Amino acid sequence: MKTTPSMSWRAGDDLASRPWRGRVRDYDLFKEVTVGFVVVSLLTVGIVALLGSPDERSVTFSSWATSQPLDFATTATAELAGTSDSAGYGPPYNNTPDATQTLGPLDLQSMSGVRLPIDTANDFVIAPLKTLPVVPRAVATWSAASPTAQSRWTDAYAKALAADKGSALPPARAAYGPVPALITSLTAMARSGGLDGALAGHGFYNLDFTRAILFLGDGTYFQNLAAGQHLTGDQWGVMNETGNYPGQSWLWLFSFFYQVEPFASAPNADLLVVLIMGVLTLLLALIPFIPGLRTIPRWIPLHRLIWRDHYRSQTPPVDAHTSSGAAPSPEHVAPTREHAPVEVGRP
Repeated sequence: MKTTPSMSWRAGDDLASRPWRGRVRDYDLFKEVTVGFVVVSLLTVGIVALLGSPDERSVTFSSWATSQPLDFATTATAELAGTSDSAGYGPPYNNTPDATQTLGPLDLQSMSGVRLPIDTANDFVIAPLKTLPVVPRAVATWSAASPTAQSRWTDAYAKALAADKGSALPPARAAYGPVPALITSLTAMARSGGLDGALAGHGFYNLDFTRAILFLGDGTYFQNLAAGQHLTGDQWGVMNETGNYPGQSWLWLFSFFYQVEPFASAPNADLLVVLIMGVLTLLLALIPFIPGLRTIPRWIPLHRLIWRDHYRSQTPPVDAHTSSGAAPSPEHVAPTREHAPVEVGRP
């Protein structure tokens, strides 16, 4: 009787427990790993030296303030005035009224509360300027002024920036108060690279880029870079990647809803898409328990078409002597286990 060799670890007279009688040669695993590491490292360094890094250059405040100083100044003024997108975002950054996305009584954004409080005027402008070796006197003037005076100064300077068509900042005037001096100092700090570090947290490892990303996102410079890389919401940006890297194709359904109405123009599009994807994910997880859905593969057996080679190998061949319904002759009867021929010799 033919038996299939067992690959069990238990000792016995089977294939796994028999001693190896073939050829044996020495194999230095440590040497193999070392050579492989050295070869791969040399190839990596050589390719990088020849072609450079495939990664896009990091977006910094230095590049922003240098290439588009007017946009940087306009955004910094909006941060001072509290009129930027970040200043009116709502939870988890502030308590701006009616800033959240809702669906009837459902308000997921407010459920988190203000967990990362951000005051754009202080966190994005005043606090970074206070880290300079010589703090500008305009900081003290601004801090001592009333909210009414601060609002009057920023409104006047914002109008001057909007009317400016060049790259130079508007000259200082009495109507602008200390705002021009603050923006000029912040621009110089950004160009030197100091603003990136001042907004990146205060711990030993400065890895909290929340404030820096919010500040960058309030201007048009960062948004234009994203649009150029097809990363915005109306460009299937959720499933795209910078440079020539392949994107996250598995997010196509999540990104799809942002391309069609009524989601594309809905003020609560994010909330609607999250809820729809949550329902679809729940349905996918519960398919084995939902009558009707779980029998779709039986009604539409696409899986048999995809794995047709497997199912073809599982189908027993039709014998010519039995296809007509006649009884098979003895020579075509498959031997039973009791009458199966015994294979002699080692497997």
